[in-house]
Amino acid sequence: MVVEQVNYEVNWKAFKRGYSIFVPCLNPSLAKQEIMKTTKRLKFKIITKVVIEDNIRGIRFWRV
Repeated sequence: MVVEQVNYEVNWKAFKRGYSIFVPCLNPSLAKQEIMKTTKRLKFKIITKVVIEDNIRGIRFWRV
């Protein structure tokens, strides 16, 4: 998955319901679109939230 020109290697088989991933980003709305494109292709339902973790802004998304 590529978000803001950074390639993230995600083991999608291990991404079970209830798991979450944090993706640091500068533009959360654009990053959300890129994440949604990948998860929609894999037919995953997700919830996203813009968060700040360890003083780094990004998006956390959960599989539901």
